[in-house]
Amino acid sequence: MLRREQFEQFQARRGNLAVAPLGMNRHHTFSRHHCRRPRCGDVRSSKTAIKDVSVVLAHGAWADGSSWTRVITALKTEAVKVLAAPLPLTSLAEDVVALNRSLDRTKGPIVLAGHAYAGAVIALARPERVKALVYVTALAPDEGEKVADVFYRVEPHPEAPKLAPDSNGLIWLPEGAFATAFAQNASAEDCAVLAAVQRPISLDCITVPVGRPLWKDIPSWFLVAEDDRMIVRETHRYMAERMKAKIKTHAVDHTPSVTAPRIVVDVIRDAIRSITGN
Repeated sequence: MLRREQFEQFQARRGNLAVAPLGMNRHHTFSRHHCRRPRCGDVRSSKTAIKDVSVVLAHGAWADGSSWTRVITALKTEAVKVLAAPLPLTSLAEDVVALNRSLDRTKGPIVLAGHAYAGAVIALARPERVKALVYVTALAPDEGEKVADVFYRVEPHPEAPKLAPDSNGLIWLPEGAFATAFAQNASAEDCAVLAAVQRPISLDCITVPVGRPLWKDIPSWFLVAEDDRMIVRETHRYMAERMKAKIKTHAVDHTPSVTAPRIVVDVIRDAIRSITGN
């Protein structure tokens, strides 16, 4: 992993500016009625159809939108509107802005899904039309926490790669780690593609305290990966239980959107049903 002493030195040089949802300062507090879900009766009476729901997918570190290809294909066969939001991975604040630009391309209620680091990003999105959050082996820092705080909460998996920033403050995943930790259940061809398209993540993404996360106000689902070697399952469970998320546990690796897409689609489908009522 990123060496702890490097992380602590980097923190010491930074201020403690928290990243909050766009248009909100760090002290803003959601009132329940701002993001209140309709009661079951209201949902059924609104007759929201699947075709009215948009699914927006946010990739994590060392990935891009292509990591969602099989999930997108499966959802499209069910006539679900879906798009993958490109994140620059240059800072948490800039990633939230980029995600909100993708939300602007949609209409109607939104199911917002994030993989890995993007769990922190989706929790800071503009809340107006977001009706459900889906965490796919994702990180979910609470208000005031940093992504690195939850990432380093316990000892890493023995197969987890050792990471360090380069001279530009960017962290790249070693090529061999795609087959040993990032997606150990993937084919050699898939691992080669993942390594070729990887996007580095900046320290500015993981060393800034976050604002109030949307999962405190919006229903959430969490795919716990029993075989994750990047974020250990104990951390998955800790975050999912703290969020009071609907937990789905499977023996999948860190990148099930590539290696077990049907499982990911099933979780997203459950979130869609919470909006449509059927």
